Amino acid sequence: MAVARFSFLSNLSSLVPISSQSQSSPSPKFSTGKICCRKTEAVIENGDGSISRRDVLKCLGATISIVSSGSFIETAVAADLIQLRQRSDFLSKVKSSLYTNIKANPELIPSLLTLALNDAMTYDKATKSGGPNGSIRFSAELSRPENEGLSAALNFLEETKKEIDAYSKGGPISYADLIQYAAQSAVKNTFLSAATRKAGGNEEKGNLLYTAYGSAGQWGLFDKTLGRSDTQEVDPEGRVPQWQKASVQEMKDKFIAVGFGPRQLAVMSAFLGPDQLATETLLASDPEVSPWVEKYQRSRESVSQTNYEVDLITTLTKLSCLGQKINYEAYSYPIKKVDFSKLKL
Repeated sequence: MAVARFSFLSNLSSLVPISSQSQSSPSPKFSTGKICCRKTEAVIENGDGSISRRDVLKCLGATISIVSSGSFIETAVAADLIQLRQRSDFLSKVKSSLYTNIKANPELIPSLLTLALNDAMTYDKATKSGGPNGSIRFSAELSRPENEGLSAALNFLEETKKEIDAYSKGGPISYADLIQYAAQSAVKNTFLSAATRKAGGNEEKGNLLYTAYGSAGQWGLFDKTLGRSDTQEVDPEGRVPQWQKASVQEMKDKFIAVGFGPRQLAVMSAFLGPDQLATETLLASDPEVSPWVEKYQRSRESVSQTNYEVDLITTLTKLSCLGQKINYEAYSYPIKKVDFSKLKL
C-alpha cells in the first residue's frame, strides 16, 4: 500500500462537509494536519518521485481521508492560482511573439491558415486519431500534395518557436499549440487589417474600431485550449483534400466527416487557398454553401464584421481541438522555495 501526500488539489468543494442545519448552527470543526490518498494498487509516480494532481483526480477507487481543511484548501487554491497565472503569462507572450512576427510577414498569412487547417483535418472520427497534433511538421507529411507551398510557413514557425522556447519557463511549446495559435494570430491580423481599411488606413483608429466593435472578446474559449501534445509519427495519408483542386462536394464531404457543415466551410474560406474571393466564388456555386458565403461577405462589408468574425472564431476553436486531450497543466513550473533562514536581515 502506497501513501502519497499532496500539496495541491483542485475542486475541493466535495471534500468539505455541508451542514443542513440553520444559519445559527455552529460551523463544522476541522483538525489541522494533511490529506492522504491511500490506494490498493501502487501509485504511479513521475520521474522525479512526485505525483501529479491529475493522478490524484484519477484516484476514483482510492480511500480519501481528510485530516485537514482550512489551511490545506488555502494552499490548494493558491497553487491553482499560481499555475493559472503562469500559463496566462506564457500565453500572452506567445501571442505577442506570433502577432508581431506575423504582422511583419503578412504574405505568410494564407499559408499559416492552411497549415493549421491541414494539421487538424487529418482527424478521423471513427478511429479518434489524427487532428491538430503537430504531425504536419514531419517532412513525410509536409511533402504531400495537399501541403504544397506550406514549407515557408513552417520554417517561419520554427524560428518563432526558438524565440518562444528561449523565454519559456515551463518547457518548449508544442508544434500542435504553436500551429493553432499562429492561425489565431493570423486571423486577428486580418481582422485588424480590415478595421484599419475601414478607418481610412489609420492603424490607431483601426485598432480602436476593432476594440470597440470587433470580436476581440470572443477568443476566451480558444485561449483555454493551450496544452496540446505533439504526436511522434505522421498521420495517415488520404485524409486531407487538395483544397485548390477539390470540388465543392469534396470539400463539403470532408467538413461533414469531421463534424462540420456548409456553414463552417463557407466561414473557413480564407483557410482554403491564397485567394479568398476566388475560393468563395467556387463555394457560391453550391446551393447549400452559397447562402452562407453571401452572409459572410455582407458581414465583412459592415463596420464590425460581427457575424463573420464570431462564426470564424467559433469554428476555428472547434477545429483546433479535434481529437485532442488538453493538458491544463502544460507550461506551468514549480516555484522555487525561499529559505528564509539564509536571508541576512
